[in-house]
Amino acid sequence: MTKIKTKLLSFSMFFYVGLILLILMSSNTCKNQNIVKLATPSKIQYKWHEQERIMFLCLDPCTWQGREYDNHSTSLDKINPKSLDTDQWCETAQLWGAKEILFVAKHTGGFCWWQTETTDYGIKDTPYKNGKGDVLKELSESCKKFGLNLGVYVYPGDETWGAGIGSGGQTKDPSKQEAYNEVFRTQLEETLANYGEVIEVWFDGSCVIDISDILEKYAKNSVIFQGSHATLRWPGTELGKLFYPVWNTVENEDLSTGVSTQVHGDPNGDVWAPLETNTTLYDHYWFWSPKGEKKRKSLEQLMENYYKSVGYGSVFLLNSTPDTSGLIPEADQQLYKAFGEEIDRRFKTSVASMKNLKGKTVTLNLPESKKINHVVTMEDYRLGHRIREYKIEGLVDGNWKELCKGQSVGRKKIDYFDEIEISKIRLTITKSVNEPVIRKLSAYYVEDFIAPQQHGISPWSNCQDIGTYNTQENSIIEVDLTGRIKMPGQFLVKVEPENTDTKIKISNVELIYDGRVVLDNFTSVKGNEININRTAQVIDESKIKLRFNVKSKTVCKGKIQFKPALIY
Repeated sequence: MTKIKTKLLSFSMFFYVGLILLILMSSNTCKNQNIVKLATPSKIQYKWHEQERIMFLCLDPCTWQGREYDNHSTSLDKINPKSLDTDQWCETAQLWGAKEILFVAKHTGGFCWWQTETTDYGIKDTPYKNGKGDVLKELSESCKKFGLNLGVYVYPGDETWGAGIGSGGQTKDPSKQEAYNEVFRTQLEETLANYGEVIEVWFDGSCVIDISDILEKYAKNSVIFQGSHATLRWPGTELGKLFYPVWNTVENEDLSTGVSTQVHGDPNGDVWAPLETNTTLYDHYWFWSPKGEKKRKSLEQLMENYYKSVGYGSVFLLNSTPDTSGLIPEADQQLYKAFGEEIDRRFKTSVASMKNLKGKTVTLNLPESKKINHVVTMEDYRLGHRIREYKIEGLVDGNWKELCKGQSVGRKKIDYFDEIEISKIRLTITKSVNEPVIRKLSAYYVEDFIAPQQHGISPWSNCQDIGTYNTQENSIIEVDLTGRIKMPGQFLVKVEPENTDTKIKISNVELIYDGRVVLDNFTSVKGNEININRTAQVIDESKIKLRFNVKSKTVCKGKIQFKPALIY
């Protein structure tokens, strides 16, 4: 009888324990059902983003020509950068805290800086190291030596094949396309397979050639810039500045165009695609030239770039450009050094700091009443953009005073304000999706601080009238944009009927550089507006035209307007 009671008691205990576990599991399931699914970064996106600063390395035959694009006017026997030293490049990157070097292994002209049999226009065809040099290999070895990551820029087009700027690799002569596809695929495979781990692959201006299998095999641990496999986004300009707020999420249908930018950012987007904010050291030249050196930016300009890229939650990609000797100029190095030292002066040592905090209100106690003028907030963005609006207050004489407020945080948001003496800081998340998780909250006091210039950065400024039209049904309109589009960016052409009741349909849009139609995805139509996303590089002599059809039920006339997407 005692044994039966013991068995019944054991059964009852298991029953009630099981029932309690079932209730707890049901409760957790209900809680989980309230969690909104957000886009989050992959492991490689997170690793790439944590670098914060990347150095672009631009060297090309156009360096010898004093141009931005190689026009093949320099004989290859003249290209011999005898002093080229990839260790010096890495040392320069470390001067300002860059964790990666993104190397232009092949630019628009088709010159290849590695040993390849795919072309007779490369480093093997020059006197450099008697034709045995391989700059990509040298850089790869130096990056390993200095603990830097390596990225490669391999331009999908190639002037030697008639696949010019904006072509994405599409040859002007269709009969050459298949042969060039094989050339580019081989070049890409060589650069990704033979030089160690590559953290980033750049397809400037998108890529129309099918390279899916190559990326699957060699670039699983790489982020991709532009093209149909893109996991990063270009801001939309090369000014090194973003407008605020900054969202590193986007709708997949926009990302899949290969040329999505900051204006496509959406905090509720279904895919994570962080922004890489790029700019030049010489304003606005990517490749060294005597005239370019005269346009070297100031330290103040670089700090403004830092605040409006890293300080908005982005990665900052800053250019470097060796001269014809193969070395980065000493004056450039001095500026990089000053830049790195200034970042450290401001942000290396905090007044107070806290890590790993949860909830909508976080209070940071200062060791004693202290002056501050910066607060840096870091969200655990591995969970997505949870913070949507916030405010930061300081405790002054027992009263809370608002210091600043904002929207997006992401990896890092740097807020600054007039110096104030406080004893506590309170961060309040006023709008969020899911529970906010603060990775780090820090206060700083920067002596002799001068705030970055405010230029009224905003998307889609006011339109300018650039012409009129008077058309019949389904007529062709051509607009000359030469001189209006002077650098890479986003632009809008608006076809405005005189009679606002007139309905028009725009179709067959062609963007034309020097008589050549560029990729279709450089333009998109919405109603009576044509968006232009010019991803080709800066400062060329291109004559740019826009051609399109306008269809209406009646004869239609009106004006044509133009505006840049971003005004600084």
